[in-house]
Amino acid sequence: MNWLLPEYVADALPHEAAQIESLRRAVLDLFRVRGYELVMPPLLEYLDSLLTGSGQDLTLRTFKLVDQLSGRTLGVRADMTPQVARIDAHLLNRQGVTRLCYCDSVLHTLPASQAASREPVQLGAELYGYAGVEADLEAIRLMAAALQRAGTPASRIDLGHVGVFRALAQAAGLDAETEAAVLQLLQAKDIPGLKERGASLGEPYRSAFLRLPGLYGGAEALDKAMRELPQLPEILAALGTLRQLLESMPELPLSFDLADLRGYHYHNGVVFAAYYPGFPSAIALGGRYDGAGKTFGRERAATGFSMDLREVARLATACQQQGAIIAPYATGDPALTRLIASLREQGEIVVELLPGETGVEGVPCDRCIVRRDGQWLVEATH
Repeated sequence: MNWLLPEYVADALPHEAAQIESLRRAVLDLFRVRGYELVMPPLLEYLDSLLTGSGQDLTLRTFKLVDQLSGRTLGVRADMTPQVARIDAHLLNRQGVTRLCYCDSVLHTLPASQAASREPVQLGAELYGYAGVEADLEAIRLMAAALQRAGTPASRIDLGHVGVFRALAQAAGLDAETEAAVLQLLQAKDIPGLKERGASLGEPYRSAFLRLPGLYGGAEALDKAMRELPQLPEILAALGTLRQLLESMPELPLSFDLADLRGYHYHNGVVFAAYYPGFPSAIALGGRYDGAGKTFGRERAATGFSMDLREVARLATACQQQGAIIAPYATGDPALTRLIASLREQGEIVVELLPGETGVEGVPCDRCIVRRDGQWLVEATH
């Protein structure tokens, strides 16, 4: 049927659309009062701009088409983060710290999971120009606050650090093919596969790779990592950063997973993921990606996070629809026209019935405007 939508693409009907829009306004207002400025990158760009530098991992997820004006290949954005990095590095060109936020649709060639949409509404915040751990603290706290404001508070926030695996791979002398294979096995927590693939590796690195999947949990995971992993300077620095984050945010439900290496080729420091009770996947992801903007002419420290607002809206407690007021057709009655205008200025929903219209479908109407003793009054419906 011609009117059917593609798989994993769906309309947002009035109630869902209202929920998404309500959350969008609430979270963007939260960002605004913390100094994050809203930007709106274009839906499509030249492909080489979308996929340069930090965007290379997006190649398979990006829809491509030919520009009828220039003949060049365009891409429909699959992630807004590279676009925001371009804005910071190339257009704003500020020397100090820059805080930016965004919210709009992106498009994926394939869904991220069986329950995911191919048209997520990506909402996120990025902090540029500060390499210290304080920026990571701000990003994690802001993510937790955004989820709280959306009505989906995180039950667990997992922290990791890609520097641990990167230091082990470099010290063990892994070539690119072996590194990619070990990375994939670690992401799947495939211990038998790790044993087989790592049989040719020397100690202590073979044992270290095998221990990574077991290094998860609370503060004890960091203690265990300090005891069991090689005392490489990069590993000690990474574990020190994670411990500092833990000690600085006692109010948040933090835990650790040193084998969580999603976005390994994109991130280069602390990574974090927020989870909601009963939902199998992370509802918000983030991390440090220093070097953002290098391909646009200016290398910058960067950290941030994003979430799919469609997904969050489905999990959030449904917002209660505001009751509306039914008004009779107001043509020719200045007093009624003024009352309707005044109510709407106060934020009330007023539905003015057209001639012959007897009711309103879809909008919950709990009041009506009636004429009593020569005056127009608002009364509750029975």
